[in-house]
Amino acid sequence: MATGIQSLINTGSKVWLDSVDPDEVTKNKAIGISGATSNPIIISGLIESGRFDQIMASLITDGISDEDLAWQMTDHLVKNAQDAFRDVWQASKGDDGWVSFELDPLLEDVDNPTPHDEAVTRYIELGKQWNAGHDNRMIKVPATDAGLAALEELAAAGITLNVTLIFSERQYVAARDAIWRGRQRYGQLGSFKSVYSIFISRVDIYTSKQLPDLSDALQGRVGVLNAKQIGIANEAFWADKNLPLKQEMIFASTGKKLDWQEEDYYIAELAGSDILTNPPATNAAIAGLGKAYTASSRTLPDQAIIDEFEQKVAIDKLESTLMAEGTEKFADPQKKLIQTIADKRAELGKG
Repeated sequence: MATGIQSLINTGSKVWLDSVDPDEVTKNKAIGISGATSNPIIISGLIESGRFDQIMASLITDGISDEDLAWQMTDHLVKNAQDAFRDVWQASKGDDGWVSFELDPLLEDVDNPTPHDEAVTRYIELGKQWNAGHDNRMIKVPATDAGLAALEELAAAGITLNVTLIFSERQYVAARDAIWRGRQRYGQLGSFKSVYSIFISRVDIYTSKQLPDLSDALQGRVGVLNAKQIGIANEAFWADKNLPLKQEMIFASTGKKLDWQEEDYYIAELAGSDILTNPPATNAAIAGLGKAYTASSRTLPDQAIIDEFEQKVAIDKLESTLMAEGTEKFADPQKKLIQTIADKRAELGKG
């Protein structure tokens, strides 16, 4: 009987790595991980490790800014991961083997706001720039007002998209419909792929603080129920489109957050479909637990629990609160990455 990662895969889930660390990519690919995502926190940590000082030194040239250098390093590390997963991408004909590249989070900087129209334009420009010349690279765009407004034009340019920072069905529907409109303008539906990253555990932190009177049957389970309902809606929408590739949810933010939860609580609840994206430690923990998983991502709780969710959880308030927190957290890691680059430049004597 298969256990761990292979058991998850056997249920129908794809499992991706939330890292582009070359060593972790190699290790995780060997146990069945089939794609990866990146973000500024990951890139910053890799640069701080000192393992990439030689590459950094080779990229530092007269006149290159710390910000540009940050993007050069991001591009380098993401491309290496793409190379590692390209055989998966080829074998699946584009249904798997992707690596996500996140566009500039500073476009959402609450301390230095970019005007909406300007941010939309920049998302489109940057999406085209960082997509050019790549096959198995997904461009990651947040489900903010500006990010959502950029999706149709990005899809119309034939760009494969990962929409991140989704907390609600409203955001998901807005993203999905914009991408579908754009992709139909572009055509080539045989190679069309899109994914929608819904953040899960943050929802349960929110309800534990904001809605302490939820029943024990619902408290700590809102994130899973919300994700399952959106996953079911996503599957239903695409069912009659006759597309060869799957348009999938990414179940993100799946680390244990509440004391009573088991280490793999969210993974076990969402096994069976779509994509689970986990940091290296989570994938290692799943492998170490040696569990056999069963498909549960389309199994909803009793109707009474669903009714309580619909009556007591104001999704619009949940979305606005978590998006405010999320966008604040979104830009700060990019600022830290740029500072890390500056520190590393000085350390290498290239300042």
